[in-house]
Amino acid sequence: YGGKGKIARIIEANISNLAAVPSIVYGLLALGVFVYRFEFGESVLTAGLTLGLLMLPVVVVATRESIRRIPRSIREAAYALGATRWETLFHHILPYSLGGIFTGLIIAASRAIGETAPLITIGALTFIAFLPPAPWEDFLGMLKSPFTVLPIQMYNWVSRPQEAFHTNAAAAGFILLVIALLMNSIAFYLRFKVRRKYQW
Repeated sequence: YGGKGKIARIIEANISNLAAVPSIVYGLLALGVFVYRFEFGESVLTAGLTLGLLMLPVVVVATRESIRRIPRSIREAAYALGATRWETLFHHILPYSLGGIFTGLIIAASRAIGETAPLITIGALTFIAFLPPAPWEDFLGMLKSPFTVLPIQMYNWVSRPQEAFHTNAAAAGFILLVIALLMNSIAFYLRFKVRRKYQW
């Protein structure tokens, strides 16, 4: 129900541009804001916020396009039956657009799990010689602990001369590939299921 004025067009253009910004830019932004300004340090919390920023424009664009694809006739039919704008939104528009929203969310998450550049920028470790605290034992301690990610570990293993490390890197790459394919398959399945349930 938002208007299509000048400010709305500027916001839409900026969000679309943010979806295409290289991930290293988000890493530099997180380094300045989360690490130095808010002093979260090189922690799991900083990494989560950075990947959240990276995912947000993709999710917003997917949600906007999914809602826009809903035919106007559905809104008009709801109004004709006496529904308010909020009732039309929650009972008709959102259920019809859930498939596209879930697809955008899962595709953004599958992109985030393979990102390395922004996490290296904020200080991801290339080697961890300790076990981080378990979330159910010390949740705040886990959020503040140093971290690494699987792509960085893969690079670390590949750079070593021993054959066993190369095998580990290949196995890690296979795991990442399977996770990405699985998440994309779930996204397409959810979209197909929602489309079958809510047809127009």
